[in-house]
Amino acid sequence: MIYILNIETATKNCSVSLSKNGQTVAIKEVSEEQFSHAEKLHLFIKEVLASEKISLENLNAVAVSKGPGSYTGLRIGVSAAKGLCYALNIPLIAVDTLAILAERISVDSGIIVPMIDARRMEVFTQKYSKDYSPLSLAEALIVDETAFADTTENIHLIGDGALKCKTVLTDDKFIFYDDVIYPSANEISRISYKKYIENTFEDVAYFEPYYLKDFMLTTKK
Repeated sequence: MIYILNIETATKNCSVSLSKNGQTVAIKEVSEEQFSHAEKLHLFIKEVLASEKISLENLNAVAVSKGPGSYTGLRIGVSAAKGLCYALNIPLIAVDTLAILAERISVDSGIIVPMIDARRMEVFTQKYSKDYSPLSLAEALIVDETAFADTTENIHLIGDGALKCKTVLTDDKFIFYDDVIYPSANEISRISYKKYIENTFEDVAYFEPYYLKDFMLTTKK
């Protein structure tokens, strides 16, 4: 049995799952307007392990959502994952956050476009085929009426970034999923198991989150 602990903290969703041979067997998550990842993450880890009567020593690997997303959320998740891998001497697996979000829906045709809210009308996004193969590189996109003008097929938009684009992207080809807002550790299970079988691991000492953009400090008025 291959047990992998999966951690997703790149957005407002603090999510932890335990998978066995690529299938989620336990999950704990909560989405809050105010980030509570620092308080909830380690508690959730304990709860998912306890629910399956699994100890940390039974884990074969730890997988973490690597970004793009919230700077603070990513740092918390990656730090926890690296700490566990170092202490337990097990592999670290990194999974693209936008790929995790894309796998939250299943479509028969068209392309899937996950969007993570950045700031103002900017989103972190990437195009995926219906079988979740990446069709483009991740980018920080400022959305306006001309976005995706070169695409004629249906575009399935998901994520908190997609919600704010509904008044701008009004063509019939855009299909919105209002109930799919954040990536979840549930979808990491399949991806992390595949990476484990392929021995696709990160260097625990040097791995850093994929921020996509430089950190920007703002001051209160």
